[in-house]
Amino acid sequence: MKATTWILGACASLVLLSGCGGSKSDTPAVIPSVTKVTTDQVVYRKVTNFTITGQNLDKGYNASIPACLSITELAGGSATQRVLSCKLVGVGSTTYSITAANGTTLYSGIVDLTLKAQPQVTMTTSMGTIVLELNPARAPLTVDNFLNYVESGFYVNKIFHRVIKSSIVQGGGFTADLQQPATQTPIKLETPNGLSNLRGTIAMARTSDPNSATAQFYLNAADNTGFDGVAAGTGYAVFGKIVTGLDIMDKINVVPTTTALGMADVPVTPVLINSMVQTQ
Repeated sequence: MKATTWILGACASLVLLSGCGGSKSDTPAVIPSVTKVTTDQVVYRKVTNFTITGQNLDKGYNASIPACLSITELAGGSATQRVLSCKLVGVGSTTYSITAANGTTLYSGIVDLTLKAQPQVTMTTSMGTIVLELNPARAPLTVDNFLNYVESGFYVNKIFHRVIKSSIVQGGGFTADLQQPATQTPIKLETPNGLSNLRGTIAMARTSDPNSATAQFYLNAADNTGFDGVAAGTGYAVFGKIVTGLDIMDKINVVPTTTALGMADVPVTPVLINSMVQTQ
C-alpha cells in the first residue's frame, strides 16, 4: 500500500524561515526533533492516536503512516507534542516515519497489527447463503470500504443486477426496481496486489475510471485472469474469496437474464441480497 504523506505546520512542506511569505532571511531554519512516538491502541479498523513528542514541532513536519486511513491532527498540539489520529486498516508490520520539511528523518517505528483470523462476511441471498473471507493484507482500502457498506446495512435488499454465464455475478449497487442509491466516496484501485480473479474470488466493480469503485462487487464464476491488474491503475481489485457457497454462486450464474432499463444481463427474477453481516 502506498504511503500517504500528511504535511503539517504553518508552511506546509517548506522549511520555516522567517515566515510563510517566502521572504529571505539570514536566520537558520529551525529543524524539529522527535524523541518518541507512542500509540494508545493497535486494533484493526479502530481509531488510533499517535502521540509525537519532541522539540520545535510547530515548525512543520511530515508523517508517513502507510497503515493509516483518514489521518487528522488533533487540536491542542504544542511545540513539544502533537497527536495524530487515524483509522488502522493495514495489517502486518508496516514502517512509519516522521520527517522534517527538508526530508531529514526525525523518527521511524513499526506498527505491528496481527489478525487472529481473516474477516469473514456472511451474505444471505434469495437463492442461498455465501460466506466470504476477506484479505486486508493485500487490499486494505478495498476491504475497509466493503466492510463500511456491510456495517451500514447498505447491501440489504440490493440485487445481483448483472449475471454473465460462466463469467461473473455482479451486484450490490441496485435495488430490485433498478434504482441506484447514493454511495460513499470512491476508493483508490488496489492493483496489482498479488490476488488474481480466479473462480470463487470477490472483486470490486468500477467504471472506466480506475479509482471509481464504491459499493458494487462481483463474484468470479470462472477464472477471469484477464481482469487482473498488471500495473497500477489497471484491472479490477480482488479482495477476498468464497469459503462457503460456491454452489450458490453457480446457481445464480445460470439464471435467465434479460435487458431492462437499458441494462443487459439482468436476471428475469431478481436475486436479492437479504442480509450481509460480518461474522468473523
